[in-house]
Amino acid sequence: MYWGIYRSIFEVQGNPKVSILILNKDHKEDLEKCISSIMEKTTYSNFEIIIAENNSEEKEIFQYYNELEREYENVKVVYWKGDFNFSAINNFATQYATGEYYVLLNNDIEIITPEWLEEMLGYCQREDVGMVGVKLYYPDHSIQHAGVVLGMGGIAGHILCKADGDEPGYNGRLVTVQDISAVTAACAMIKKEVYEDVGGLDETFRVAFNDIDLCMKVREKNLLIVFTPYVEMYHYESKSRGLEDTPEKQMRFAGEIKHFQTKWEEVLKKGDPYYNPNLSLEEGDCSVRY
Repeated sequence: MYWGIYRSIFEVQGNPKVSILILNKDHKEDLEKCISSIMEKTTYSNFEIIIAENNSEEKEIFQYYNELEREYENVKVVYWKGDFNFSAINNFATQYATGEYYVLLNNDIEIITPEWLEEMLGYCQREDVGMVGVKLYYPDHSIQHAGVVLGMGGIAGHILCKADGDEPGYNGRLVTVQDISAVTAACAMIKKEVYEDVGGLDETFRVAFNDIDLCMKVREKNLLIVFTPYVEMYHYESKSRGLEDTPEKQMRFAGEIKHFQTKWEEVLKKGDPYYNPNLSLEEGDCSVRY
C-alpha cells in the first residue's frame, strides 16, 4: 500500500468472451509454461486460446499441440505457412477467434496475477478505452515493461525498464493505473471492434513497432491506452525470435524504424502527451532532462 495512491476496480459487465492469441514456433518448454500458467491460475472462465503455429521443425511441439487440443475444448491450433511476420500472423489468428476481446500474448509469458483477465476487461470495457497493457518482469523481477514513452531513445521505449520490480517508481508510475501513449503486444487487450476498425496490425511492420503503431492508430480514434500495474507477469523476452544479430535483421530493423518515423512524424514532433517534457528521453529512469 502506498499512501495517496488509490486503486479503482471496474467490475466486468456481463460475461464477454476473450480470445487469447499466441504465436509459436517450436520452444515447447516456453509455450507449455505459458499455457500451464493460464490454465492453472486464471480465474475468469470465458476465454479461448488460439495458437498460431509458425513453421515449427521439432516433432515434440506438434505432439504438444495434439495434447492441448485433446485436453482443452477452448484451445485451437491454426497453421500459418508463410514467413515470420508478427502482424500478419496475428491478423491471421483473429480469423479463428470468436471472442469480443482479443489478448495479444507472447509465448514466453508466465502469468502471475490470477485475476488478470478481469482487471484488463474492467478497463477495456469502458467506452473511452481501446487497449490495455500490463506490468511485465524479467525473470529477476526487474521491470521489463511498464508502458511505452514516445521519443524515448529517439523513437519509442519502455519507461523505467530494469527498475526494481518492488519499487513504486518515479511519482508512483510503477504502482498506478495510468493513461499512456503505448503498451507492448507481449500482453495487451483490445476490443475486437476496435482492432477491426483500425485495420488490425500493420503488416508492413513485420517484427518491430507493430504494437506501438497499433496503439497510435487506436489513439487516432480518440480512445485511451491504459497501463495497469495490477496485472503482473514474467516475460522471458526475445527467447523465441532471438536478437537482432545478423546484417539482414539489422537492416530490417533499421527499415522499420524509418517507416515508423515517417508514418508518425507529426505525432513524434509533438512529443509524448503523457510524459513530462522536462524529463530525459535518453534515459528511461525519469531523470531530469539536460
